[in-house]
Amino acid sequence: MRKFVLLLFTFTFSLLTQLPAQDMTILVMKVKAKLDRVNDYEAEGKMKTDVAFIKAPIGKIKVYYKKPNKFRLKKDGGISLLPKGGVSVNMNTIFTTTGFVALAAGEALIEGTNTKVVKLLPTNENNDVVLTTLYIDEPNLLVRKAMITTKENGTYTIEMGYGKYVEYGLPDKVIFGFNTKDYYLPKGITLEFGEDKPVSEADKLKNKKGKVEITYTNYIINKGIPDSVFK
Repeated sequence: MRKFVLLLFTFTFSLLTQLPAQDMTILVMKVKAKLDRVNDYEAEGKMKTDVAFIKAPIGKIKVYYKKPNKFRLKKDGGISLLPKGGVSVNMNTIFTTTGFVALAAGEALIEGTNTKVVKLLPTNENNDVVLTTLYIDEPNLLVRKAMITTKENGTYTIEMGYGKYVEYGLPDKVIFGFNTKDYYLPKGITLEFGEDKPVSEADKLKNKKGKVEITYTNYIINKGIPDSVFK
């Protein structure tokens, strides 16, 4: 009898400790299902780059996405100012990971909205993403903020603001934050260091935070995009 009670206690404890992960998996899959309604989109907008050592004006952009993970951002002049390594400002591509463990990590207030904090741990050890933290607006099934830690490209954050395209889970505004040491400098970009500044001081700037802010003005959703756009 004592052995039976011990086994029952062990089983119950194991079940209870797994419930948060199970509940969060269901929530994550609901959010993914909402995003999965978008097969492709073309979007127009403006991009503002806020990096200490780069002089870059606000520019018009076009963004293309196609399932499952094709994403391209084109800026006027042909220069796309984003950190190296192909990290994406698009939540649809982040949700392409199928093997993960979802753990409840409390709650947080994001821009006045209560969110569930969920940590996604990939089950594939070869995945470049080590940890993804999602701040999910549960009633509306929206990701308000995401923090992604990778093996190769450091940690970056994505904050989303929603408006006209909330039905599809597509943001009107995206703020992409990252460490400037992971920043890729395309040819032709002007560095704002004065000639009288020592190199060591310039290097220090590269360890500060950078930010790319994208404001979308229009989406064309599920109208079909050829693969040639992404080449």
